Amino acid sequence: MLDNVKVVLVGTSHSGNIGSAARAMKVMGLKQMVLVDPQCEVDAQAIALAAGASDIALNAQIVDTLDSAIADCGLVVGTSARSRTLEWPMLDPRECGEKFAVEGEQHPVAIVFGRERTGLTNDELQKCHYHVSIPANPEYSSLNLAMAVQTLCYEIRVAHLNRQQSQFPTMPEAAYPRHNELELFYTHLEKVLVQTQFISEEKPGQVMNKLRRLFSRARPEEQELNILRGVLTAVEKQALHKK
Repeated sequence: MLDNVKVVLVGTSHSGNIGSAARAMKVMGLKQMVLVDPQCEVDAQAIALAAGASDIALNAQIVDTLDSAIADCGLVVGTSARSRTLEWPMLDPRECGEKFAVEGEQHPVAIVFGRERTGLTNDELQKCHYHVSIPANPEYSSLNLAMAVQTLCYEIRVAHLNRQQSQFPTMPEAAYPRHNELELFYTHLEKVLVQTQFISEEKPGQVMNKLRRLFSRARPEEQELNILRGVLTAVEKQALHKK
């Protein structure tokens, strides 16, 4: 299961953080690091701070977009240190670990960390099924990137070990769609909503954001998503027939 977990770092600007995050991952038995549009290279400082985990940093996959990093993932959780204008389904670190331990047996899963100074954008957070926030001391909640990676990787490992001892339920048989399949659905949905004049082509944003939240909360299974795509196709055909 641990081999199916991706630790995705978005827009990292300090190479030392890549090395420290690699060390945090290796201690917990995680191997897959993905760097999205990094603002630095895996240099000597990264290798030094990796302290024996340089293989993870040097073998990190480097991609241009978050979509590319999570395209094959059936579960994506984004880290968020603050509340957003658009509320999203939330997990605490323990719940996050348990979901990863269960779903990671069936398909790739990803935990996404944002930029050191600004975190993840709202658009990036909306690509995640859930958000997770570490309940740090509200009077001093300053967690650096490696600390956050260590905390959540620890919860994933503990949940995995607990699962091996059968301390929580087995994975349901339901298969969940991958991220790229969900994005195709959202593109199809927006297209049909524009065609039927339910939303404006110039300003689709707020309604689509709320619909993304709705479907993220509902977590449609693969077959259910196929049904929804079929409904959209039927609506398209009827709209063309009326024309």
